[in-house]
Parts: sequence; C-alpha cells; structure tokens
Amino acid sequence: MNDSEFHQKVDAQLQLIEEAIDNSGADIDYEVSGNVMTLEFEDRSQIIINRQEPMHEIWLASKSGGYHFKLIEDAWICSKTGVEFQAMVKRECDIQSQEDIEWD
Repeated sequence: MNDSEFHQKVDAQLQLIEEAIDNSGADIDYEVSGNVMTLEFEDRSQIIINRQEPMHEIWLASKSGGYHFKLIEDAWICSKTGVEFQAMVKRECDIQSQEDIEWD
C-alpha cells in the first residue's frame, strides 16, 4: 500500500466514524484537522485518532489507553487487542461518554 492508498483508506474510516456518530444521536462533537480527528464529549474529555503515515497505522488514544491499528486483510485490527477499529471506537465512545450509545 502506498501513502496515497493509505490516506484514502483512513479517510474512509474517519467518514464512517462521523456517520456513526451522526446516526447515533450521541452528544459527541468531532473535528478533523490535518491528520488528527478529535472526538469531544460532554465532560470535555477527548478521544484522539490520528494517522501514522510512516507506519501506515491508525492510532487511537482514550481514557482506556493507546491503541495501534494495522490494515490486515481489509480490516483495521488493533495490535494489542485484536479488536477491529470501528468496534474499538464505538466501545471507547461508550466508555468515555458513560452511556450505552445506540449505534446502527
């Protein structure tokens, strides 16, 4: 995968996060600036998602810790937990918001 393909694949993942948040009705603000997506919660806590171009990874930082995701057979998988990226984002949003968010 070259850098251009990497950015396209990460952009698609970030778009899925935006759509999931919008569809859930959760009180989560999000902003993308450069290579970083910030999810901000009612209590002002944040989840930071950023792309690590040199390693072709997505990194996620939350109250629970830091996680690195590598593309394996068309799925972004956490090197520490084996959890898929979108599932981890949703889980961490539930934890951070202290709610059971209704994800589609």
